[in-house]
Amino acid sequence: MSSMIGEKAPDFSLSTSDGEEFNFSDLEGTWKVLFFYAKAGSPTCKRGCLTFKEQYELFRSLEPPVEIIGVSQDSVKQHKEFKEELDLPFTLLSDPDRDVAEMFKVPVHLGSFPAKSSFVIGPDNTIHHVYDWLFRPRRHVAKILDSLSSITDGGRSS
Repeated sequence: MSSMIGEKAPDFSLSTSDGEEFNFSDLEGTWKVLFFYAKAGSPTCKRGCLTFKEQYELFRSLEPPVEIIGVSQDSVKQHKEFKEELDLPFTLLSDPDRDVAEMFKVPVHLGSFPAKSSFVIGPDNTIHHVYDWLFRPRRHVAKILDSLSSITDGGRSS
């Protein structure tokens, strides 16, 4: 995974929790955090999504604002229910066959547990940082915010 640092993020299209088509290329020119999680409702993934939610306004207040996008193998329906249950303010995408996870080289542990990985992607779609967050979602989100403040202008407005 970390071998992707410095590479261009692959372009892709997936369905959102609302069943609409999401095109990654539509976010060109913006900072993004693309995070992969194993399963809606699992305790660690739930905590991870809630941590991104708790820090969402901080991500959006950075200059320039950062888009947050979550991806898992869950169905559109499962994502819709999960997003509504947790009142998540960011996009969740359904990658049922792990096509996008494979593009980003997100591993599967013990043959059946998708890794929880995040990618910090710049406006030109270059991957700047890659993080694995198996068991520490709060620390994980804090690391992402630290890395973003070091590569953006630290949240100061122009």
